[in-house]
Amino acid sequence: MSLTDPEVVDCSIIPVFQVSNGGDASILSVNDEEMVVSEAKRKKKKKKKQDSAPRPACSWVYFSREFIKEYSASHPESSGLKAATKAASDAWKLMSIEEKEKYTRHAREVWDDYLSTAPARIPKPRKQTKLVTRCSPGRLFNVIQRLTSEQKAAVKSMGFGSLLGLRCRTLRRSLCLWLLERFNTARCSLEICGERIPLSPRDVEHVMGLAACGKDVVNSGPDDLIADLRHSYNATNRGISVRLLEERLAAPEAGEDFKRSFILYALGTLLSPTARLDVSPSFLHFLINMDVVHQYNWGKFLLDRLVREVSRFRQGKQHAVGGCLLFLQVIIKEGCLVMESVEYGVQVEDLSGGKISSGVEHNPIFEQEGTEASVANFPKSKGIMGGDTEAIVEPDRTPCRNKEYGCNETMNCMRNNDHEENCIFASCACPLPNCKFVGSSEQLSLHFSSKHWDSGRRFRYNIPLSVTLGMNERFLVLQAEEDGILFILNKGVESIGNMVMITCIAPCSSKDNFLYDLVSGKGISSLRLKSLTANFPGRVEGFPPVDFLLIPFRFLGPSGELNLEFCIWNSTELGSDFP
Repeated sequence: MSLTDPEVVDCSIIPVFQVSNGGDASILSVNDEEMVVSEAKRKKKKKKKQDSAPRPACSWVYFSREFIKEYSASHPESSGLKAATKAASDAWKLMSIEEKEKYTRHAREVWDDYLSTAPARIPKPRKQTKLVTRCSPGRLFNVIQRLTSEQKAAVKSMGFGSLLGLRCRTLRRSLCLWLLERFNTARCSLEICGERIPLSPRDVEHVMGLAACGKDVVNSGPDDLIADLRHSYNATNRGISVRLLEERLAAPEAGEDFKRSFILYALGTLLSPTARLDVSPSFLHFLINMDVVHQYNWGKFLLDRLVREVSRFRQGKQHAVGGCLLFLQVIIKEGCLVMESVEYGVQVEDLSGGKISSGVEHNPIFEQEGTEASVANFPKSKGIMGGDTEAIVEPDRTPCRNKEYGCNETMNCMRNNDHEENCIFASCACPLPNCKFVGSSEQLSLHFSSKHWDSGRRFRYNIPLSVTLGMNERFLVLQAEEDGILFILNKGVESIGNMVMITCIAPCSSKDNFLYDLVSGKGISSLRLKSLTANFPGRVEGFPPVDFLLIPFRFLGPSGELNLEFCIWNSTELGSDFP
């Protein structure tokens, strides 16, 4: 029995398909075309291989060819090429340099001949490197738009009010790549067209609106100090989830948890992002006490982190570029805008004259909205021409960043103007922990006199006054009756005694100095310090590197209180001979 047996298969029920002659022709034509194309590709590849001359071999190859031919002839019983190659390798290792010289000279002659006759290689066009970064101003912009008025006030009280005016949502990645190639991490400068543009924390203050004076930001310390905070933010070894921070910032509360979450989010998305997607948990070290956040030198921290992240990227330790690339995108040098472009052909013709070649019209990254935030102001481009587009930055007058605190001064952006560094309206914070008031030193004096008149001690210049600090009191606010200037009598506890000093609440750039005396006594013994007050825009947590008086515990009273006598002299009455 077979399949052709009619009993097995009824051939009449099998359908028969017939194709017309035209269909056969079309099928054949398609097949012919496919064969022609494949044959053309094969010939093209073969021709390409024939056109390119093979690269010359090295000295070891010439030796092995000669050795294997002789070895195969003298060892017919050999198992094949593998054994001959192994024998050649052993023989090559035992040869001296003089013995190898024959083959080395021959390989060099062949290589020189190849270089002299081979056609010049046409370099392939360089592929554009993609910039990978976690710096995302758009994410922070979206969060800021949803903040309530109470939350915005909390942001301002921490010294981050400039971020509330953020306008830029995206990075110009081509420009950032161009700038990173010219960023000198060793000198912390940009090197463009033979000109070196140094960058400093003061530049960060101009661009980002963050303070460039105060205590250093330290993001290290014992892990047990931040154990509770790590648990609160579900921090893992990878970091703190950005989505978790966004969920927390969506809540309407504006307390300490909101402040900490906002700074973490701002650092992780704009100011100091790392190569990872999450926020570094090491930032929690300087966010333990939220009352001192406004005292930090954020400009120096942001610049140091940018240099560190770019250095790690160049060393190949991470595939993404960290740091605040938005700062590099818009840089101010001596009061003028350096550049902002999406093209590689950016040219700076005259850094001092302000003529800048740019591919687009400049848009400031921050905007001023009434008194909503104290932000950096930038000169706008005045003209745009076709072809090789140029944006001419002309002299422009901009208000001082302390305008909301009463300063009406305007500055010429094209000149090196140090008004803001010495502005008497620079912001100062109320020293009391539960008060979030921020204003100029004069506004702060009126605020303290009216709102906290019973929370400090009033005194008169040049007249000694006795005060007592309880065992748990860490500071006492002093206010002068003559001019209302605020001082702070600070106390710190160490292992061998108490440290005390007097500081003045004033802008860091203030040149006013006050001489003061501090005396502590017990029985016939006494300790005395005479020094000048240091200026700080608020209460100082910890002890800065200034003079202090160390008082042993035996000078304390029966209840642990500290009895002191102080005297502050008016700066206008200081002469050549001090009291």
